[in-house]
Amino acid sequence: MEGFANFILSEEDYAKKIEIAYYLYKKEKIFFDNSVLLKTEIARMFIEKMKLDVDENLVLTACLLYSCKKPNDPRDLTKVTTYAKEGANYLQTLGFSKRFCKICEEVNRYSGSNPRELESDILEVIDNFGGMVLDRPERRGFPIDEALTLVEFRNLKGKYNKVLDIFKDFIEQEEGITL
Repeated sequence: MEGFANFILSEEDYAKKIEIAYYLYKKEKIFFDNSVLLKTEIARMFIEKMKLDVDENLVLTACLLYSCKKPNDPRDLTKVTTYAKEGANYLQTLGFSKRFCKICEEVNRYSGSNPRELESDILEVIDNFGGMVLDRPERRGFPIDEALTLVEFRNLKGKYNKVLDIFKDFIEQEEGITL
């Protein structure tokens, strides 16, 4: 599996990249469900629409894989606080660079990694927003405007995220809403 990182990163076709991640899911039983696809698509649209100066291929690959060790039960709080670090360690065994793994680990703030990568802030806001709009077993998904408000004033309250304001602009433009 060592060559996996080069294999998926060298694939530039978005649909084929998703297919490669799916096959990793089938072979290695990583976490991969519709939420991964939704968040990756939001990330793709966000990067392209807002013309973010990042390596889109790297961010989309990270978006497909950062949750590879995410627990299926979000109520398992011990796993929720460690899955990003465990996933980063796993991705390193697949040949991903330390920087790529750092980006994936920084999807949440549990590792305390600092300074944070710009790409990590993209993943963080996408992960939080996607988690708010999706239905979960314990609750219905929030409407887009409410989800964004929760991300800003609850999930990321007191935390500096380099792309949060740009993401808010993106949602306003896409949804035709004023926040």
